[in-house]
Formats: sequence, C-alpha cells, structure tokens
Amino acid sequence: MPTLQSLLEQTAALHNHLCPRQVLGVRIGMHAAELLNLDLPQSDKRLFAFVETDGCFADGISVATGCWLGHRTLRPVDYGKVASTFVDTHTGQAIRISPTPHARDQACRYAPNAPDPWHAQLTAYQVMPTSELLRVQQVTLTLSMDAIISQPGLRVTCVCCGEEVMNEREVHVDGRTLCRRCAGQDSYYEHT
Repeated sequence: MPTLQSLLEQTAALHNHLCPRQVLGVRIGMHAAELLNLDLPQSDKRLFAFVETDGCFADGISVATGCWLGHRTLRPVDYGKVASTFVDTHTGQAIRISPTPHARDQACRYAPNAPDPWHAQLTAYQVMPTSELLRVQQVTLTLSMDAIISQPGLRVTCVCCGEEVMNEREVHVDGRTLCRRCAGQDSYYEHT
C-alpha cells in the first residue's frame, strides 16, 4: 500500500496544490482500506465509494482508493459534507467515514505554529491519530448496488428524444422506453 506522503503528492498533482480536504480524502480512503481489509488503491472494482461532496476531497478519496467516476466505482451524492461511504461489493459491508466533529478545532493542538487555521488543518490532518481525526459508522444502504452497478453493454434509445440510455437508467411508461428527462424525472435542465 502506498504511503500517505506518496498519495498526497498524487492528489496535489491533480490540483497543483495540497489542501486540508485532500488530506482528509486520502486519510479517509486509507482508513477504509484498513477497516475493510482491502489492498488499495484497487486495480479491480471491488470497492465502491459514495462521496458527499465534490472537489478536492473527492480526488483525495479517488487517489487513495482507486475509486473513480470514470471507472464507475465512485458516485457523488451532493450533501455538501466531507464524508464518504465505502461498499465492499463482494461482502456487502458498508461503512461511512467522516471527520470527527472536533477535528477542525483540534488542529491547532497538532500544528501550534501554523500561521492560520487553514495551515493548521493542512498539517494536523496529516499527523492526527485516526481515532481523533475520523469517525466510522457501520451503515446499511437504502439503494441497490446491483442497480447502481448494472450490466456493461446495456443500451436503449429513448423513443422521445432519440438519445442513448445506458446502464439500465431508462424508464418504461405506457410501454414506451424513455430517458428519465423525457419521462419527467430527475431532470437538472430545461430546454430554452
């Protein structure tokens, strides 16, 4: 397993800087590997991660775990929280890891000479004991991993817009195959 430092260098290279949230993402990903007894970053698709915010934190998770949006092993769920749930797709075990409520306040203890709270967090999150930095919760998913993972190669065409729909994301309405947008579900845009 790569070292904390080597993983931080990789995530910093993605952003041309290193920030506290990247450190949290890497530490959380590394802790998930320990708790689930998995070798990470993964080279297969055994581990699946839900991240509750995007940006630097998500990239830290990806670098540490090998779960990437493009590999279909990472899914953003925008709760605006620095937290991630990891699912071992072989066993079904799911754990959610987030910073402890007091981690931010404790940072100054671990970096007393830092010029400001941001730099204290950047330094402290790299050295704080896991028990003080991270909170772990066993969780049960409320959705189906089989439905999320789907089957490769499944494609249909929406009869309304003519666009391709992959991974069993289509909707069937009155015997017609539609994308969710044309069915009036889950649309994040309107035509102008």
